Amino acid sequence: MIITCPNCNKQFKIDNSLIPDEGRDLQCGSCNHIWFYNIQEENNEVLELKQEIISEDIESKAENKEDKIEEKKQPEEIIKTEINNKKKEKNSEKQKNITTLKKTENKGSKFFSYLIVFIISFVALIILLDTLKTPLINVFPGLEIILFNLFETLQDIKLFIIDLI
Repeated sequence: MIITCPNCNKQFKIDNSLIPDEGRDLQCGSCNHIWFYNIQEENNEVLELKQEIISEDIESKAENKEDKIEEKKQPEEIIKTEINNKKKEKNSEKQKNITTLKKTENKGSKFFSYLIVFIISFVALIILLDTLKTPLINVFPGLEIILFNLFETLQDIKLFIIDLI
């Protein structure tokens, strides 16, 4: 037999032996609505092939279902669109904040990166000049005074930094 939930109109196929003659409580598997169901004599009648089924009742139930579904969908759609709009606004604000933070961080970090690269390159040049001092002086005799003054200046800067600390 087919039983219809009075709350949501969902239909279920249930074995006749599960419902006693005095009736019993049933629970809808879709909406969890509980109601008392009693087998009525109308449901026990067997339809003959030549009998026509009245479709007006079925059509009205279908229209009621569609109306209920549309009524439920409209507020849900409005709420969903509002929630989606709010999420989009929050995401766009977050992206704007992130891009502004990245821009300020990039400027500061770029300068710091260039400074580090410059210092490392300068130290590498000094080490290279110190290592190749003798062969360079042999090739360029006037370079000895310049290198001596450069190393004395670096020593003075080193002592100055140590005094500051």
